[in-house]
Amino acid sequence: MQCPLLYRFRVIDRLPEKPSEAATRGTLVHAVLERLFDAPAGERTAPRARSLVPGQWDRLRESRPEVAELFADDPGGERLSRWLGEAERLVERWFSLEDPTRLEPAERELFVEAELESGLRLRGIIDRVDIAPTGEVRIVDYKTGKAPRPEYAEGALFQMKFYALVVWRLKRVVPRRLQLVYLGSGDVLTYDPVVADLERVERKLLALWEAIRSATESGDWRPRPTRLCGWCDHQAVCPEFGGTPPPYPLPVRAV
Repeated sequence: MQCPLLYRFRVIDRLPEKPSEAATRGTLVHAVLERLFDAPAGERTAPRARSLVPGQWDRLRESRPEVAELFADDPGGERLSRWLGEAERLVERWFSLEDPTRLEPAERELFVEAELESGLRLRGIIDRVDIAPTGEVRIVDYKTGKAPRPEYAEGALFQMKFYALVVWRLKRVVPRRLQLVYLGSGDVLTYDPVVADLERVERKLLALWEAIRSATESGDWRPRPTRLCGWCDHQAVCPEFGGTPPPYPLPVRAV
């Protein structure tokens, strides 16, 4: 949806991408919030959450050694210290948006998978699933950036509706609420889906998959320039920046 050519570079060519400070910080904050729920409710405090940051950073470096490259040019550790401080502030802000002492998630970092009648298989990982005593399901996703402007909220909710569709097809239950928690700005965006919403998402996904299948066969992947291009790792091989994509790795057919 963001850029067909970027999809090709990532999924088909599998070109390497450098880790970014923002994305890695998001991974770290997610890990801290997940681990905090290992503690009894009364011990889920902001100081405890902040104390988890250094240990989770060590674990992240062990599982993904490439993230250490982010601070290879920081021998004194000043940038790393500021970066970890930013992660701690994001974690602390979460406590102004939700009260973890009153939450008992049914699932954390839940892998879900469902196959549609068309044969299209959907997969995703949900940050948190809450289930009320009466059975209502809430899907929660943490974002370490800022909330989008209202005119862009629909795009932000697409990911959540995707999760809701998978849960609906898998469990035959429509989630009662979808909740995006933006730690960067301290906002919470909620949406209560209905069946018609999920049916529209399913039709959109089928159309997207058909476009992917067609482009895969033809090798015709078009760039879609946006402001995000400035952060793309693949400018050197993108026609929008004067580059040439690598030879297409799959047989193509005439269109």
